[in-house]
Amino acid sequence: MDIEDIIQELPYSKPFLFVDKILEIDDDHIKGSYTFLKDEYFYEGHFKDNPITPGVILTECMAQIGMACFGIYLLKGEWNKADFGVAMTSSDVNFYHPVYPEDKVTVIATKKYFRFNKLKCKVTMYNTKDVLVAKGIVAGVAFKK
Repeated sequence: MDIEDIIQELPYSKPFLFVDKILEIDDDHIKGSYTFLKDEYFYEGHFKDNPITPGVILTECMAQIGMACFGIYLLKGEWNKADFGVAMTSSDVNFYHPVYPEDKVTVIATKKYFRFNKLKCKVTMYNTKDVLVAKGIVAGVAFKK
């Protein structure tokens, strides 16, 4: 599977797709990016007159890049979105810096393990100034529908 095809294989679409580009990928890590647009649906109420990206959305962005995209790659041709689903099974993320509308983030995930279609990764998120936004662990599983 080509790197460009991985995003198309995700089981997400706008407004819940938080991957713009995969920058690099191999059997041990993935690096991808996403720009949070000013008209994202969640900014309307979080927070009133001071929009900040919710932590749950940052976690989802890290999971979509660091678990879903990476997992599709690691399945090496077994993946077919018509036959498989993905689910996050756990996350443990700490947040260090806010993300505002129009901010671009880069997510880097390194594999801790991948077996029986379950992937666990260490993830970090940085803004364009290379400031650490968040870091932690995400895990998920690919399952046959």
